[in-house]
Amino acid sequence: PTATSTAVVMDQAGDASLLQSCGTADSLASLEDATAESTAKSILMTINGCLGATARPNSLSLPVKGTDLWTLHRDGEVKLRMGESGPEAEPPLTVNQMFTSTVQRFGNYNALGWKEGEQWKTMTYNDYYKTCRTAAKGFLKLGLERYHGVGILGFNSVEWFIADIGAILAGGFAVGIYTTNSPEACQYVAENCQANILVVENHKQLQKILQVQDKLPHLKAIIQYKDELKEKKPNLYTWTEFMKLGRDEPDAQLDDIISSQKPNQCCTLIYTSGTTGQPKGVMLSHDNLTWTAFVTGQDVSLTDADKLQEVIVSYLPLSHIAAQMIDVWLPMKVGGVTYFAQPDALKGSLANTLREIRPTAFMGVPRVWEKMQEKMKSIGAKSSTVRRKVASWAKDVGLQTNLNKMELKPLNYRLAKRLVFRKVRKALGLDRCTRCYTGAAPITKDTLEFFLSLDIPLFELYGMSESSGPQTISLPDAFRLTSCGKVIPGCKTKIFNPDVDGNGEICFWGRHVFMGYLNMPDKTEEALDSDGWLHSGDLGKHDQDSFLFITGRIKELIITAGGENIPPVPIEDAVKEAVPLISNAMLIGDKRKFLSMLLTIKCQVNNETGAPEDELTPEAVELCSKLGSNSTRVSEIAGGRDRVVYAAIQEGINRVNEKATSNAQRIQKWTVLEKDFSIPGGELGPTMKLKRPVVMKMCKDQIENIYKEVLTPTTPDNPLPSK
Repeated sequence: PTATSTAVVMDQAGDASLLQSCGTADSLASLEDATAESTAKSILMTINGCLGATARPNSLSLPVKGTDLWTLHRDGEVKLRMGESGPEAEPPLTVNQMFTSTVQRFGNYNALGWKEGEQWKTMTYNDYYKTCRTAAKGFLKLGLERYHGVGILGFNSVEWFIADIGAILAGGFAVGIYTTNSPEACQYVAENCQANILVVENHKQLQKILQVQDKLPHLKAIIQYKDELKEKKPNLYTWTEFMKLGRDEPDAQLDDIISSQKPNQCCTLIYTSGTTGQPKGVMLSHDNLTWTAFVTGQDVSLTDADKLQEVIVSYLPLSHIAAQMIDVWLPMKVGGVTYFAQPDALKGSLANTLREIRPTAFMGVPRVWEKMQEKMKSIGAKSSTVRRKVASWAKDVGLQTNLNKMELKPLNYRLAKRLVFRKVRKALGLDRCTRCYTGAAPITKDTLEFFLSLDIPLFELYGMSESSGPQTISLPDAFRLTSCGKVIPGCKTKIFNPDVDGNGEICFWGRHVFMGYLNMPDKTEEALDSDGWLHSGDLGKHDQDSFLFITGRIKELIITAGGENIPPVPIEDAVKEAVPLISNAMLIGDKRKFLSMLLTIKCQVNNETGAPEDELTPEAVELCSKLGSNSTRVSEIAGGRDRVVYAAIQEGINRVNEKATSNAQRIQKWTVLEKDFSIPGGELGPTMKLKRPVVMKMCKDQIENIYKEVLTPTTPDNPLPSK
């Protein structure tokens, strides 16, 4: 087929794919929606034509078990992409083999940490493995069948990890379910993976399952791992009751299952967000997880526990491959310890956890780094003049040092480090952190440069659920601003059908590439060509030193009525950089005569619900004040109510338009929405990635109003109308 693959976020943790740092979006329309599917394919064929596309390798043919690189079946086996030397030749391992190896080496080291009241409690690797075995026996006692799912619905916790690994040891599938899912979305995932058991965090999540329980014929038991049960029901267990079941069971059945497992069999399902169609079950094998943990750990120089134990904070959604790889599998490979943040981590408590735990490596989605940036700017604005000047000088030194370490006198850097950088790192809880990563969604150059100026380089990651997480990683000695780094060892990246500038579809090869989508032949065929290359759906290019730069996403490309292909993310980032007051920007213009943009203003977020509020952030209030505006609320700005702010926004957009490569890429009209985008609002996925189709639907009236008045395209002789 000529259609390219869909990618999943890290939303995959929301929409497109794992560590989709530099840009990706949501899945294509569902298989049932033939019209939408054919439309999507025709668009992709058009784009391929614009890229000078050649035909993709032939379609996949039905594989014989264990002889081909892909499968659709829950009990399928695949041929591993082994090599003769190097990382590709590493002997394949099951999850149990990797786990027991770590227990033998680091059994007495702490593996997990969690907070009870004000006290941190820990569990060693010895106890961790024993507890996972107990959970596995409990699942078998409750009727878990081979290659059936154990769905886990809740915030990151010791129980989440134990349920996940216990399901794998027992021969089932570990299946994370997003806590933000509706009852119907939970039902789809549970039905698709034929879940025998569902593990839920609390009464709130339990209610979702009880609403759809009668529509889940494979479901045999539900386990609630936090809080007391508010009602007794048949086949509903507390965590304590469940674990007692496992402790009372003999080991023989579990040992037989474990010994029968093979590295090329499926053990985990990662479900895509499915914002434009039904989610797809990404089948990951034991080898996908264990080999990816091995090569990634080596690539980023993680240290074994007997030398210096790595410390991780777990807070990103574990239903996403990024969090699973970083929180579960990488620490397990090297004997690291994972501490669990509080459920309200993204509402404010994460900062306290970081200061208490002081991780050695930390992964933040762009919105986390942006929030830190806003907070520091707000605090800085209240500092004394002398402190501000010292901080400003140090940031200049930090930025220049990191951009070109060869050109700056080391003395300046050492002084800035002592006066400012160490204090900033300590305040953030990152004083021991040698690796700060960003991924799962695009991050702006402004945020990258802000942290670089504080001597905190953010290393961008890029990958997909379909690549078990990472494909490329930035490293301290291999770093380019706005690049996603270089391919991880043992893997390959190729640019399919590059245009004259070297831009084409990014394709992956390696032992990290997934097995296929469960029971979805058409989707699998879109994602994998017959040579086994995974087509990401992302557009990118390499520079002369093999650094990968993401330039867009095929499905996000705006094709104007005039036929011009426009990637939206660079223009959106440019607007946010030109107008610091802007929180989110979304470019509109597909099949339209000109481009327009939806804008939101930086505002406070409700700590309980995560919903945007009307009050502006302190930084936004300060920006308004500098412009001569008295606005302190979004409602005082939106709808053209604050002419001063609107004039400033227009000036910023004018500056962006001046740099446009063509008239078609200029923003002709824009509007400020009454509230910011958010996860509870539905505009953002679990990793804060923009759900464009959702926003298009929600803001349909505003968008139609923008295009009611026909504009003549902007030219030097016909400047933009003033707002």
